[in-house]
Amino acid sequence: MTIGKYLKDHWLLLIGWLFFIGVTCFILWLSPDMVVNPSIIGYLVLLQGLFLLLFLTIDYSLKKSWWRSLDISEHPPSLQHYLGEASKAEEKLAQDYINGLLVEHQQVMQQAINNQQDQKDYIDSWVHEIKVPLAAVNLVLQSIEDDIPEKKYYLVENELSKIDEYVEQVLYYARLDSFSRDYLIQEYSLKEIVQSVIRTQGNYFIQKSLQFSIEGDDQMVLTDAKWVAFIFKQLVSNAIKYTPAGGKITVIISRTKEGAWLSLKDTGIGIPKEDQHRIFDKGFTGENGRTSEQHSTGLGLYLAKSLADKLGHQLTMESVEGEGTTVKLLFPFLSYFNERR
Repeated sequence: MTIGKYLKDHWLLLIGWLFFIGVTCFILWLSPDMVVNPSIIGYLVLLQGLFLLLFLTIDYSLKKSWWRSLDISEHPPSLQHYLGEASKAEEKLAQDYINGLLVEHQQVMQQAINNQQDQKDYIDSWVHEIKVPLAAVNLVLQSIEDDIPEKKYYLVENELSKIDEYVEQVLYYARLDSFSRDYLIQEYSLKEIVQSVIRTQGNYFIQKSLQFSIEGDDQMVLTDAKWVAFIFKQLVSNAIKYTPAGGKITVIISRTKEGAWLSLKDTGIGIPKEDQHRIFDKGFTGENGRTSEQHSTGLGLYLAKSLADKLGHQLTMESVEGEGTTVKLLFPFLSYFNERR
């Protein structure tokens, strides 16, 4: 606290001092035996002013360390930092109250963290348990494939695939915060990752008569195959969802000085220009998600972008409404890895 602010906060003391000077001069003026002249009043004002200055100086010095502990310009406030500079009873009262609030806040936060961890553990357990009956239903469906019409068979199979995809989204969404404990960076083939994802979406390509092709030479990249496969699956799912029957989806693998690029290009309905800056926002479905026959949760692209950022990859998108969309995933080259090779 500056001296100016200190004096401003003690304006009542200054007014009291002036009032005391006035009362003293008035009493001297009323005394019949006292001869009051300006020099006496001047000495009196000077003496009392020195005492006031000495009092304010000592008081300011004693409180300076306390104010410094509260000054956020010198050190940002921290919920882990307890106050301990109080010396007076009034300061200790405020210090104990603030420290009590910090303790209460930490206890509440710890309880919230514990509850959140319990929820994550439950979600992980639920996801793994729900996959067992899903796999069983798929086996039952395959066993009765010849007993039901082909159209109904594909309809049920598609709905089961959607359920499986939503279950995966829940699992990866729950693991966003604990990402650092669940990934392994190794060298992988981009083409192998792409092909493994495309195989899981093969039925959709057949049912919608979509053409698919891979262009460019294969590239080896440093990443986590499981997480990248999930990212790419979200992108492919979106491309299939918004590409009309008979359309085309192309994967382009390329290499520049920045790194290896994995591009996914479709001939779908495209994204309105006003929605393009929000496509990676959580829960945002946009005009296409609201008007399309396909239901959209608004989580797929959000998860893809979040996981790409955590892996150190760059996910971007370009789209022209009515012509199609191109999604690009950049795998930057690591200089130290290149030197070792």
